[in-house]
This record gives sequence, structure tokens and C-alpha cells, in this order.
Amino acid sequence: MRQSGVRGERGRRATVPEPREHGEDDSPPKGKGPAPHGAGRGPGGRGRPDGQGRPKRSRGVRILRWTALTLAVLVLGAAGAGYFYYEHLNGNLKKENLDLGDSKIGKPEPNAAGQTPLNILLIGSDSRNSAENVKLGGAKQDADRKPLGDVQMLVHVSADRSNMSVVSIPRDTRVTIPQCTDPHDGTVYPKTEGAINQSLQHGGPGCTVATWKELTGVYIDHFMMIDFSGVVSMADAIGGVPVCVDGNVYSHDSKGHGSGLKLTKGTHNVKGVQALQWLRTRYGFEDNSDIGRAKAQHMYMTSMIRQLKSGTKLSDPGKLMDLAEAATDALTVDHGLGTVKKLYDLGNDLKRVPTKRTTMITMPWEYGGGGEYVLPKPGDAEQTFSLLRNDISLDGKDKKKPDATPAPTAPKEQIPVVVQNGTASTVLGPVSGRAAVITSELVRLGYARATANTVLISQADTTVLYPDEPRQGDALAVAKALKLPKSAVKSSKSVQEVTLVVGNDWREGTAYPKAAADDGEKTPKSADALNGEEKGCMKVNPSYTF
Repeated sequence: MRQSGVRGERGRRATVPEPREHGEDDSPPKGKGPAPHGAGRGPGGRGRPDGQGRPKRSRGVRILRWTALTLAVLVLGAAGAGYFYYEHLNGNLKKENLDLGDSKIGKPEPNAAGQTPLNILLIGSDSRNSAENVKLGGAKQDADRKPLGDVQMLVHVSADRSNMSVVSIPRDTRVTIPQCTDPHDGTVYPKTEGAINQSLQHGGPGCTVATWKELTGVYIDHFMMIDFSGVVSMADAIGGVPVCVDGNVYSHDSKGHGSGLKLTKGTHNVKGVQALQWLRTRYGFEDNSDIGRAKAQHMYMTSMIRQLKSGTKLSDPGKLMDLAEAATDALTVDHGLGTVKKLYDLGNDLKRVPTKRTTMITMPWEYGGGGEYVLPKPGDAEQTFSLLRNDISLDGKDKKKPDATPAPTAPKEQIPVVVQNGTASTVLGPVSGRAAVITSELVRLGYARATANTVLISQADTTVLYPDEPRQGDALAVAKALKLPKSAVKSSKSVQEVTLVVGNDWREGTAYPKAAADDGEKTPKSADALNGEEKGCMKVNPSYTF
């Protein structure tokens, strides 16, 4: 590095040159030493017009420049580190296919504001694929078997993000598991009847998604799966979740039944292994069943949501990083949710939902097989699924729409109506000719311009779609003629004419089933709803106290 002042006053210490701005040359600094040729000669030179050269920069200016340079390096370094850490978190996430079945259920139509609901399936796996999972889950003899999906919850976030509904299903609910193909080894698992937790063994979480779609008729956007060790690490990263019991509980008996949970009466902040025990406790709460366990899981989840929304656990950057590390390392997600940014965006979506508009329920059920398994309760279960499909909140607090009925744009014989067969269910199988049958019925009712669309699709509910507001009255008139409920009429940007989709709820005849015609916009009492702000205590089974 060059020194300035070399030919300066005798005895003056040589100084380190100031850092140069972009465009400066290597000429000696201007000062009391001789100026280079041409300097100090007015406009043509680089010195001042009075021949004094460039004034010496102050110490403050030099410090400011070095500080700015240092900050720039630090910022760039931090950005690089942030990028590598972001990629590290992305690498933590395990990804699987979303749907291994052959469902033809389409994504819901956007509402008038262009918004669509969001459905996410949460799966708790009992995998023993690691020494830690074997230790936490017990049953060492199961270490080599494929995992079961013992915890399953469908999270429905409304299109306008004003409310959220969570539906649990007992693990031994007997359902139709559709044909699934394992994406890793190509194994084809044929359609079968079995407990819903077994669906995870038919190729992975994508088969559990396919099973839920066939059971509920609800389109599923994403899934998130976690195992035993993931629950422990997440609970630790959060710092624990408050739960309450109405008496002393010890989930253990002489036959080895129980999770090992041991709590005294009152509220406790559970984390780590104790949090896992709470979520797995079946023997100890109420009637020693999966139903009581689901209730406990709902209480844990609502408490965790309240805690995270309060922000108390996320104010410390270190804890936030611990949570990010634990969450990404614990989760298996579908490819559409496979980056930290997408998880972050999803979190922001969920954060918009007020806690008081969060409702958790268990699918209405009844015992089958002499108590050996559980079945969806006729009527009540379908009513619950219908609420989800039609984006109706489970808390019953949706704003009521105006009851005004706009008039049709023309006489019914002049209104074009397209009829489409929506019975392409992979479980029930399609009903051929439904579009033609209902088209003939509409013609009989005076809709002379009704025509059948031969493209087969799958849709749970019979729906009348209209392309724009002026033709809403036309769609309502068609629904009235067929004795369909007003809730069946929906706006759609994907149709050009009033379009009637004959769903799986109307698979025979020309008269719409009366049971389906009931609007049923209330959550059945058998669903045992829990509000997100409810802070109750789990009832302890007297046989498991101390």
C-alpha cells in the first residue's frame, strides 16, 4: 500500500491513505506536498482553483466510511448465512406425493371475491423408524412394521379466512380405502375396507389423503405429517402447552395399558415426552376411548394456538429459530408445501383466523361390528362433511346472506342450461346416463334449451352454477324447479351458461332426495364442538386416578 507524505515535512510520520471512492486514481493525496503536474491550475486541474488542492477529510468522515463498508460486509454476510440457513431448513423437510388415489374431486370454485377455502390434513404417525421413536412409542415388536396414521384431523380454513374448522376422526373408523399406488416401489394396493389409520400403510400419506377425499367429498390442498419424536421436539421448542385435568390422573394399569401420563388435578404446562403422553392418552380420560383422546387433542391444539397467537413464545429470536428447526425437521409435507416460504405463507393465512372463530369437533360416529370398530353416523357425519364442502362455518356464526331472489333474465323455455354428470366417485363408481336423465326432466319442466354435457366429473353435492350476477336468478329458478336448496346455487367463473352438476348425493331418479334438500347448516350436536377460546379441563376416569 502506498504511503502519503513521503516528501512532506521532515520528521512527519507517514500515514495510511484514505480509502478511495469509486473512480479515484493512485496519485498522491493533495496536501502540502508538491502537486502533480496540472494540479491547482484552475478548471483544467484536479486541485482547487486557488491552488490549495483537495481539502483534507475529517476524521468523522473517514470513520463513517469505514463503518458503512463494515456494515455492508456484515449485511452481505448475514444475507449469505440467511440463505444457507433457509436452504438448510428446506432440506429438513421431507416431501411425499399429495394424493395416491384416482379421485376426480375438483378444487372448489372461488367465491365472488376470487377466494377459495383451504383444506389441510394433519396426520400423526406412530412410526417406529428410529431408536428414538421406538423408545417413545414402546412396542419394540412393531419397529419394522409400516406406520399407522393414528391421529387424523382435517383443517378447513374458510375462503375469506374468517373462520377455521377442525374435524378429527377416530383411528379405528371403518372406511373404504381406495386403490393406491406406492410412489417408491410401485406396489398397487387394491381398494379395501379397513380402519382409516391403515390407509397410511398403503403407500404413505397420499393414500390417507385419497381416503379422506372419498369419505368426505372434500378437496384437500395439503397434508402435514409428524411422528412421535417430532411431537416431542415441537413441544419443547414451543416451550410447553398448558393443559388441565379435573382430577389426579395416571394413565397406567396392571395390564400395561396407558400412555404413562401422570398429572395432579389442575393446569400443567406439558412439553417433551409429557406432551406426547397427553396426546396419546386413551386410558385415563372419560370413557377410555379414541373419542376421549380426540377431545384431549383438541384441547391441546386450541391451547397451543392461543399460546402461539399471543406471541409470548416467539419474541426471542433464539426460540424462534429452535421452533423453525424443530418444525422443519419433524414434518413430512406434500410437494406443494415443501419450502419454508410456503409454510410461512400458510402460517400467515392461519394467523388471520380469530381464535374465537376456531371450532374443533370429532366426526359424528356410532359403533359397528358389536363395538369392534366405529362408523360415520348416518345423517350427522354427512351433514358435517357438507358444511365443509360448502364452506359453512361449524360455529354457526357466518353472516346471513340477503334473502332477496333476483328474477330470471328470460322465460324458462329461453334459458340455456347445461347438465353434467358428477357421479364419478372411485369408491361408489359412476352412474351412467345421469346427465341425460336430468336433462329430460328439465325439458319436461319447461326448460327446452337444456342440454347434456358428456364429460364425467366427481362432485359430492348437486350444484347449480351461474357465470355472472345477472344469471343468478336463472340458476335459482332452475334449483326451485328441481326442488334443490338455495345453498346449491353458486357463482362460478369456469362456466359460460347456467350449469347443473348432478352430484353423488343424487345418484338415482328424477326427484332430489328430501334428506339432501334440507339445508342442514348447523353442526350436529353429536360432533361435540369445542371453541378455540374454551379453556376446560379433561374429565378423568375414576379407574385411572391416584
